[in-house]
Amino acid sequence: MKQLVIPRYGPPEVLEVRDAPDPPVLPGTVRIRVRVAGVNFSDLLSRQGLYPDAPKPPCTIGYEVSGVVEAVGPGVTTHRVGDRVVATTHFGGQSELVVVPAAATFALPAGWSFEQGAAFPVVYLTAHHMLVRVAAARRGETILVHAAAGGVGLAVAELSRLLGFRVLGLASPGKHATLKEYGVEPLDSRDPRWFDAVRKVAPHGVDIVLDAVGGDSWRHGYRLLAPGGRLVCYGASALSEGLRRNVLKVVWRVLRFPRFGPLALMSDNRSVAGVNLGHLWNDQGLLAPQVEALLAYAREGRLTPRVDRAFPLGEAAAAHRYIHERRNIGKVVLLL
Repeated sequence: MKQLVIPRYGPPEVLEVRDAPDPPVLPGTVRIRVRVAGVNFSDLLSRQGLYPDAPKPPCTIGYEVSGVVEAVGPGVTTHRVGDRVVATTHFGGQSELVVVPAAATFALPAGWSFEQGAAFPVVYLTAHHMLVRVAAARRGETILVHAAAGGVGLAVAELSRLLGFRVLGLASPGKHATLKEYGVEPLDSRDPRWFDAVRKVAPHGVDIVLDAVGGDSWRHGYRLLAPGGRLVCYGASALSEGLRRNVLKVVWRVLRFPRFGPLALMSDNRSVAGVNLGHLWNDQGLLAPQVEALLAYAREGRLTPRVDRAFPLGEAAAAHRYIHERRNIGKVVLLL
């Protein structure tokens, strides 16, 4: 089989497509012939050497795939050869073949393309987990989301429309028209004083801030919270400035990240939480009910993943560069 490999840390051009042995089918697993694999910002960080969870190079990354079941391991009764499925992978997903536990595999919703299937797990689970489980958002609350036109941002918008939340979305002006289609109130992320714009439209503060930027952005978001407000940190894209990593700049930025002490949190009546979905990938007790809730919405036609662009596997470098340049509205995927 072929798979996308990070041979060493560096710019997008280091990515290579290499041959690898076909993985064996084990008890309790299924082997999937991958048609489409998702790309996430964590993949870019992994390539730059800025994602601690990623395997050391040479490695293959990827958290989500869609495709067709090619083989079923002993003890599996929930899937059959030929089933069209979506699966979550703990790295290794950007390969022509993957072997995953049967419990991490579910049917591709009727009417969805393979591209939409691969665009589903990471962003919708992240959005749902942050809104419903971590922040316990309630109908009528105001949510501020950064990178609102990205995959997670649009998933937040769709879920918020279903669950009755008001969404303020930070994005570049060229993406504002799309955000309005999703019911989001767009704000200019390129304005260095974006927080003043938030205060103007939410003078009493926001209830929830969803922030994958980090650094000063977390500091401003915390100050924007209303009493009882929750800041949810789920990434640190501020560490990835440019196509290569700059170790000194990364260390400097990390040292300047805000620290939230328990006494201040009590005094302010605010909460700060962190989410790393990759650390929960094998916790089926926590994630399975959320997957079922999301699939129910999907079957009702109330959720539709937005795929911005699909790149052939051999053009993965262009896919990474496209995301680095913040050009995508929705999800970027790889065709295998």
